[in-house]
Amino acid sequence: MKTESVAPDLGYLRLVLVNVYLYGLPDAGDRGWVLIDAGIPGPGVADRIIQAAAERFGPDARPSAIVLTHGHFDHVGTLRALAEHWDAPVYAHRLELPYLTGRRAYLPPDPTVGGGAMSLLSPLYPRGPFRFEDRVAELPGDGTVPGMPGWQWIHTPGHSPGHISLFREDDRALIAGDAFVTTRQESVIGVAAWQPRVHRPPAYFTPDWAAARDSVRRLAALEPELAATGHGPPMRGREMRLQLHALADRFDTVALPRHGRYVGRPLFQEPLPRLLLGVGAAVALIVVGRLARR
Repeated sequence: MKTESVAPDLGYLRLVLVNVYLYGLPDAGDRGWVLIDAGIPGPGVADRIIQAAAERFGPDARPSAIVLTHGHFDHVGTLRALAEHWDAPVYAHRLELPYLTGRRAYLPPDPTVGGGAMSLLSPLYPRGPFRFEDRVAELPGDGTVPGMPGWQWIHTPGHSPGHISLFREDDRALIAGDAFVTTRQESVIGVAAWQPRVHRPPAYFTPDWAAARDSVRRLAALEPELAATGHGPPMRGREMRLQLHALADRFDTVALPRHGRYVGRPLFQEPLPRLLLGVGAAVALIVVGRLARR
């Protein structure tokens, strides 16, 4: 299961719904590389990541660290298995630690934000609390990233309270997590098509839209050359920056959901709309199941 390179020392592995990133030069060897995020839960997912790492860095090469952009289920799904297999330390922002150490669950997702089946199905997604208290530690307060010299972590909340992005000034490489993404993550069709386009953070799991807007604007101001996101294909160059600036400049009109509990405009309050939402979710689940079996 080979990774695809987006920079000489940065590769990614596309899993169902989400990407994981592997930092380090090929054949870096034991403790010579870092894993960013840990993918979705599911049979065989951890094995795919382990195999990809072995092919890129060498047999039995363990990471020096696992760094989390945030703790949503599709970014920590194999964290326990990987951290124990490699005996690797895990790092996250201090505001993310309550959700990763069994103290707090994330706010409920919002299936009413629209966009497609992924939104409708969001009440089924695990939201914790997750129990990694024996493995996870706080990122250094000075902005450095363990095992990644030359990179800095940037607090980019909104999608989650302790969400971070990673940036390297030398080549303006950005690992954005879900602060913004490059596919329409609310839609099964959008996820399957995987057409590169800068989009808002996944709306069904974004509770703080004001912070999300500020985070997108902060990342746009960095003028990245490469944007590697949690969902969707990596993008680079002038066209990516134009799209990112357009999202930042017009965030309130192109990114904010028209309805939703976290934008103060709840859509489904009466019994009939709630029933229709349930029917829509059932249909979406059937569609997703059929796509997964193809």
